Amino acid sequence: MRYHISGTVYPARHPGYPNAGFLHHRKGVPIGIIAIELALLASMGGYDTGQISDILLMKDFLLRFSQCKVPGDVSSCNFSMVRKGLIVALLSVGTFIGALVGAPIADNVGRRRAISFDCLIFSIGVIIQITTERGWYQYAVGRLISGFGVGGLSAVVPIYQAETAPPQIRAFISVFITFGIVVAYAISIGARSLPGPEAWRVVVGIGLIWSGVLGIGIFLMPESPRWCAFHGHWDKCARSIARISGLSKEKARQEPTVQSELRAIHKQIEQEKTMEKATWLDCFREKRKTRYRTLLGMTLQSLQQLTGANYFFYYGATVFLAVGIEDSFITQLILGAVNFVCTFLGLYIMEKFGRRRPLIIGGLWQAAWLFVFAGAGTAKNPQGDKTIGTVMIVSACLFILGYASTWAPGVWIIIGETFPTRSRAKQASLSTSCNWLWNFLIAFFTPFITSAIQFKYGFVFAASNLAGAVVVYLFLYEPKGLSLEDVDRMYNDPNIKAWSSRGWVPPPCNGNGNNGNGSLSSWENGNGKPNHKSSLRQMLLDWRKQ
Repeated sequence: MRYHISGTVYPARHPGYPNAGFLHHRKGVPIGIIAIELALLASMGGYDTGQISDILLMKDFLLRFSQCKVPGDVSSCNFSMVRKGLIVALLSVGTFIGALVGAPIADNVGRRRAISFDCLIFSIGVIIQITTERGWYQYAVGRLISGFGVGGLSAVVPIYQAETAPPQIRAFISVFITFGIVVAYAISIGARSLPGPEAWRVVVGIGLIWSGVLGIGIFLMPESPRWCAFHGHWDKCARSIARISGLSKEKARQEPTVQSELRAIHKQIEQEKTMEKATWLDCFREKRKTRYRTLLGMTLQSLQQLTGANYFFYYGATVFLAVGIEDSFITQLILGAVNFVCTFLGLYIMEKFGRRRPLIIGGLWQAAWLFVFAGAGTAKNPQGDKTIGTVMIVSACLFILGYASTWAPGVWIIIGETFPTRSRAKQASLSTSCNWLWNFLIAFFTPFITSAIQFKYGFVFAASNLAGAVVVYLFLYEPKGLSLEDVDRMYNDPNIKAWSSRGWVPPPCNGNGNNGNGSLSSWENGNGKPNHKSSLRQMLLDWRKQ
């Protein structure tokens, strides 16, 4: 996207472009509404991730679904490793499938309808969970079905956010994934004193409020302008951009930035329409660095899981019990609060320093504290040494500080920014499915691994964080401040490497220049000359006359 300032068009990275301000782009208010709604969408996935750690330790849940040596005596109740792994991990199986299915649904019916449909599926899974009486398998199946919805949302929401929000606020959504996690912890603490099954049913059932508000509220939002354009709905595309810009219909018709963005989208869409409709196989073709970007997205999503964050989110309460903490619920809440608060720091970092440097430094920081965590737990039994237990809790919090500030928001932002429109949904789905695949593997096998090597497990995650820093340095291009169309051009610039991409700037041009950014009278046809047959040009002219 380029911005018209005193008759001149500047790219977002150009020094002449004025600072739009934190979370406030161009005209303000509608951007805030869009960002908040998208953030609520993200929080639903976080809420469902955060709840299971505490539920596994609730007395009624243990009595109903675990294996008790003495019926009615909760102190004799424990989950087998297989049963615990399935209850936790079947959500991830569902999300893996949902992420793959989410792409064709979002491409065919639109981003908003796909999101609403995913909310419905999530709600069905929640109802199955809260109506479970004695069969642990019914509860696990409910989590599987909820996972279908969460997986679909995890694939579609980053795409919708990236296609809808200006570059300056893309990072905002990630805060509320962590917000959902900390809300789940807080509700778990409040609900654990409730009698009988209400303790865990309230925690799970509140997810229906999330999905109900989001499934309906999404229709108050504009459809993705790029989805509208790709399907030939140019008038809807223009109106979506106007709403996103915070402009009235009257002002939008005369606003150069709206018309400039329409031209940039049009040029990209028309170029991609010369090719056949994208298939799954096309995601792995070399043309336009498509395969490169697909593999990069899949690798980064896998490495995000291998940071070790979900080791604490899924089994944190159990881990803290193992280090001698009496009230593991409170410690889990503290960890979730650190995660949430530090994500605001992550927003500043991502917008100030871009994506590459925070991810590299974050990977090194996380690795360092995981080495401390694992080393302390391996050197001495934390249950017999309060100092060791304290060191492990502090190192876990400092690990989460780094994760919440870098890898937690950064990878999801990148997934929305990296891929071309033609195959974006499919590439995002493939990437997201890798995240959920590793999520499942970690959730299911963690009980087995920790029983065998205990806290040495942290060394595995530490090494993965180091690998993540290397991958980012060698392969990730810097998309900060660029429109999605300019990101695509950057990846296809043969003179730019990942480590030098921070300095890449689309060349500025004046109001009558090319690259799809001239005035209405000079809408280009590929050689800088007016193209009077352009349907987009005619639509813009008609729109201004209305």
